[in-house]
Amino acid sequence: MAIVEANTELGRQVVADAKQFVLHSWSVQDALDPIPVAGAEGRHFWDYDGKRYLDFASQLVNVSIGHQHPKVVAAIKEQAEKLCTIGPPMATEPRSTLARMLSDVTPGDLQMTFFTNGGAEANENAIRLARWYTGRHKVIARYRSYHGATAGAITATGDPRRWPAEPGIPGVVRMLDPYTYRCPAGHPDPCPVCTGAPHLEEILQYEGAHTVAAVILETITGTNGIIVPPDGYLRSIREVCDRHGILLVCDEVMAGFGRTGKWFGVDHWDVVPDILTLAKGINSGYVPLGAMVVREPIAEWVRDKYFAGGLTYSGHPLACASAVASIEAFQEEGIVEHAAEMGGIFAERLGALQERHPSIGDVRGLGCFWGLELVKSRDTREPLVPFNATGEAFAPVARLAKAALERGLYLMTHWNVVMVCPPLTITRDEVDEGIEILDEVLAVADEHAA
Repeated sequence: MAIVEANTELGRQVVADAKQFVLHSWSVQDALDPIPVAGAEGRHFWDYDGKRYLDFASQLVNVSIGHQHPKVVAAIKEQAEKLCTIGPPMATEPRSTLARMLSDVTPGDLQMTFFTNGGAEANENAIRLARWYTGRHKVIARYRSYHGATAGAITATGDPRRWPAEPGIPGVVRMLDPYTYRCPAGHPDPCPVCTGAPHLEEILQYEGAHTVAAVILETITGTNGIIVPPDGYLRSIREVCDRHGILLVCDEVMAGFGRTGKWFGVDHWDVVPDILTLAKGINSGYVPLGAMVVREPIAEWVRDKYFAGGLTYSGHPLACASAVASIEAFQEEGIVEHAAEMGGIFAERLGALQERHPSIGDVRGLGCFWGLELVKSRDTREPLVPFNATGEAFAPVARLAKAALERGLYLMTHWNVVMVCPPLTITRDEVDEGIEILDEVLAVADEHAA
């Protein structure tokens, strides 16, 4: 474990410069008080005072392999010595190797990859390619979704983060989510929304299936609640898309690369999308990287055509080298299998928390991808804080997260859901450490629960 040397003065300067000169994402600038991070290793990071934090969020659910994995760091250094950057028209060993490896680890006949700088760009290009391939213009997306902050991706996004960017690109149509804990249509089981096909078919009836290029969805909803679809849901969506010649785009920017205990979320239901979008866990964010992977029929169709999409840093050598090393480490160290094993432990430990804390209405997840939905009443399922809560309305959850941070546990929260998404390499002892702190701070939420 790395030795942590305190340097309080430098930490204060880092924070002061950040607050004055950096425009931070999704934040009220004057309300920010960021942690000055001096270093990280494994499942922990630390500040300039030497205080260590257990990272129960994998930062933004992206540091899947853990911080400073030696194999990935070494690959970046080695590639930097040989070739730091080159234009996308060139062929490089790391990009070619990574594309071949993605063809091997992704399901079915997913074959050809376009590399981007992150998930938003992967989704942008998926929408563009779907429209081009089908000759149609509409895209159906879900309300509880997040696909990125660029123009097309933020329009496809369903949550309120899209509001400041509206009006967005034309042709995006909404569908409801398979949110079984609180069905958005108010239906009991079996629900035509949560089973998938009936709801989608009704939307197509109103929109005209012949106008719809793609359905884009997060296989397992991420920041909008860690919503795992019911068995059969994804297959029913796949069947409707096939029936009408619509492409299925699965956004696995969060769920991909072992996060759910399988290589990809779709693997839980044996469904192969037409386009799979990836980022985050592809190389744990060590160097910015995303990817759009397409099935063989699309790959063959596009080979003799001009692809109108490009990025200066598409397939950046350092990014691709880090991803190659990361996938190799996943295979050599059994990281996906370990995430699956930890999933059973999380199910048990978080379920026990639910029994002790009346503020926990629902526990859901797979692998190292879990959400605790906090409520004021289990009977009514009233959320602990309102939808899209900010400021004082969000205070109960903000107090909980702050209490955890003070105890050395870093959490991600979104509205009334606490996300439990540590690096996939987390140990049993670290799970116990994090759950123990979470057990303590849930008392804050319990104060508001009946």
